[in-house]
Amino acid sequence: MPPPVTPLEQSKDDQDDLVFLEEHPAAPVSTGARNVWRVMIIDDDEDVHSTTTFALGNLDMQHRPLEFVHAYSAGQARELLKHEPEIAVILLDVVMEQDDAGLHLVRYIRETLKLHDVRIILRTGQPGYAPEIDAIRDFDINDYKTKSELTRIKLFTTVTAAIRSYEQIRKINDSRRGLNQIVHASTQLMTLHGVQNFAAGVLSQIGDLLGCEANGVLCVQECPDDGCHELMVMATAGTFRHLSNITLTVREDQRIHEALELALAQRRNVYGPDFITLYFAGKASRDFVAFLEVKKAPTEIDERLLEVFCSNVAVGLDNVELVTHLHNAAFYDQLSKLPNRTRLVEILDATIAGPARDDATLSLVDLDHFAETNDALGHQFGDMLLIAVAGRLQTELGDRVTVARIGGDIFCVLGDSTQVNPGNILALFQRAFSIDGQDVQLSATLGLVRLNEHEGSGADALKDADIALKRAKSQQRAGHFYFSRSMGVEIRERVRMMHALRTAFGQNQLFVVYQPQIDLATRRPVGAEALLRWQTPDGKFISPDRFIPIAEYSGLIIDLGEWVMRTACRELVDLRKAGHHDFMMSINVSQVQFRHPLFLDMLKRALEDTGAPPQHIELEITESMAMEEPDLLIKMLGQIKQTGVSIAIDDFGTGFSSLSYLQRLQIDRLKIDRAFVTEITGSARGSSIAEMVIQLGRNLGLAVIAEGVEDERQAQILQSLGCPLAQGFLFARPMTATALTGWLSNDALEGAA
Repeated sequence: MPPPVTPLEQSKDDQDDLVFLEEHPAAPVSTGARNVWRVMIIDDDEDVHSTTTFALGNLDMQHRPLEFVHAYSAGQARELLKHEPEIAVILLDVVMEQDDAGLHLVRYIRETLKLHDVRIILRTGQPGYAPEIDAIRDFDINDYKTKSELTRIKLFTTVTAAIRSYEQIRKINDSRRGLNQIVHASTQLMTLHGVQNFAAGVLSQIGDLLGCEANGVLCVQECPDDGCHELMVMATAGTFRHLSNITLTVREDQRIHEALELALAQRRNVYGPDFITLYFAGKASRDFVAFLEVKKAPTEIDERLLEVFCSNVAVGLDNVELVTHLHNAAFYDQLSKLPNRTRLVEILDATIAGPARDDATLSLVDLDHFAETNDALGHQFGDMLLIAVAGRLQTELGDRVTVARIGGDIFCVLGDSTQVNPGNILALFQRAFSIDGQDVQLSATLGLVRLNEHEGSGADALKDADIALKRAKSQQRAGHFYFSRSMGVEIRERVRMMHALRTAFGQNQLFVVYQPQIDLATRRPVGAEALLRWQTPDGKFISPDRFIPIAEYSGLIIDLGEWVMRTACRELVDLRKAGHHDFMMSINVSQVQFRHPLFLDMLKRALEDTGAPPQHIELEITESMAMEEPDLLIKMLGQIKQTGVSIAIDDFGTGFSSLSYLQRLQIDRLKIDRAFVTEITGSARGSSIAEMVIQLGRNLGLAVIAEGVEDERQAQILQSLGCPLAQGFLFARPMTATALTGWLSNDALEGAA
């Protein structure tokens, strides 16, 4: 057998064969500071170092020369690899200090140093020795050759293949790292609030992506229907901070302006030798563009990563603008640009939690009769008037006062009590507001809260101010009222009673009583009025004057009223079974209940479910209810009358009814209010109103009944005036259903006797 051929003993044919290994030129990829491929030779034989260097030293691979790093033992290689950067290929002798020193070094390279990109080619000069297959597989070894196999051409081929592999791995890893950085950058950017902060973050992230200092500017160009505006600087970084918050023109910086205009015109990124210009396509005719200085031109991978980054940022800029728009819509009034109710509550919470609370006052400012101005002069004029009021409040109360708009014509002022007080605020309305050449005189009513006297959150303070405002409006327009602790106690008591009323209704603490109605001529009962009562578990009675209004405010009156109606209908059926066939049952109907859209259905279902005869059911509505929305009431009464139920007007004489209107109502009976019954024995003219109501009823063909009759003299006067019916303590107090049945039975027995 001929002796092994060394790398120096190549034939001329082998050298000529190298010509066929040339490839088409490829763009160099920068893998380090120097544009070379670094090859480390690790071998304890100095001749191997010299022959390898001689064989490969003058050759270019992928248009780069080779640079060699030498180690003569595994130990020396360990030390070198800790500090030597960008090693592309390692030519490693398997057998050095020990038979497996090379394999131990491979383990150290991959597992300890975490060098996964470098390609490793194992060489051995001992024929028959081969590393374990597991080692080749587990430690990512690129190739394994005996030294006798590595002729110059084969050595070149093996190293070239390894370098190509290294280059591809580096590209993949660079791309992966870049993409990971883009994902991280996108996440970081989305934590920034506001377009300006986001834009500044974009410049910083571009610098990190390219591994250089961020020196640049980011601009926006808006293109409305009338043409593009100038480039508005949104953010700057590094040496370009002097361009902040300006309109960028050629005069400001010709080089930057021309580069940005080129990117906008071509709608793409533009790369120069010492700068990059990035284009971010926006929505709604808004485009963003950034200019950054760089020390070296970006690589192909850098350009591709920047394109991905720009796509993400373009979406991010649109999203941030959308979020900013939504934030403004959520927290600021779109007409006046003042904080709205939501934002004001946040400001109030912060004020209450801080030291400013001790001297702060909150005031609601309600423009008097603004709706009439709006109707008379139009909503556009009204909007201009609101803007003028907002401007005057802001300008003349000072920068330290917060002005908000929380409703159509309601503003809010928050600040130190020396500035926020009735004198200062109402004085602003003494001068007319000039709107579209017209002088408009306004007045305002104030509801105020001193925060050092307030307990609760910002939302609670706003509610207290609203309570004070309502009190002020009920007393005097163009005036003011301060919220007091006693008002708070009163409101809390109402809320407590509302909850207690709901609980009482659910636990059957409410019940119905019946007050008999009497024929004055015969003194025989002809009917009864159903009345709601509330007795607490401790035996106390809550007055209807207290809990009925709360039931109406809370809406509970709908369920309560239906329950009373059904209970009274069932009682009427029971009385008829007991032989009282001509008995009339009167049921009070609240205004809230009467105006409920399903009231008529409730009435029909109650009659159908209980079997109560409609002709013996009477609904009582107050005179004040009859005076509101007459056309709607007339229609509703007509529908009720179709069921066979009759209608009575309660408290007649207290509401100043129009007699012409009264004629149009389909009613059956008038009830004289107890106040007029009391007066008939008080003076010579005391019976005049009662007499008038009785005569009116007779003329209109209506029945009349007097309520609140407490003594015999009142009964006799009413009878002499022609009043046929009455109810009151003189005849019977309100009683339970069981008591009513017994009372009627006793009355029947007395009549028979």
